[in-house]
Amino acid sequence: MKLNSLGAASLLTLSLVMISGCDQVEKSAQQVIGKATESAKQAIDDTHKAAEQALSEATQGLISPEKQEDEQEESNSNKEA
Repeated sequence: MKLNSLGAASLLTLSLVMISGCDQVEKSAQQVIGKATESAKQAIDDTHKAAEQALSEATQGLISPEKQEDEQEESNSNKEA
């Protein structure tokens, strides 16, 4: 009888350890995903800045990104009218 209750207690303890381990794995995975997300956002921002700079250099500053956005908005509003 004691052997069965000892086995049950051991099984319960092992299950609790595994569950707490799963929680730790989940938290670690969330942290890794969060860091990967931040890295991806930073890479996108850096790429966007580099593209704007390359466009500015290619057009020799004739068209700035702000002017392009304004021109696109104007052309879009003209198409809608």
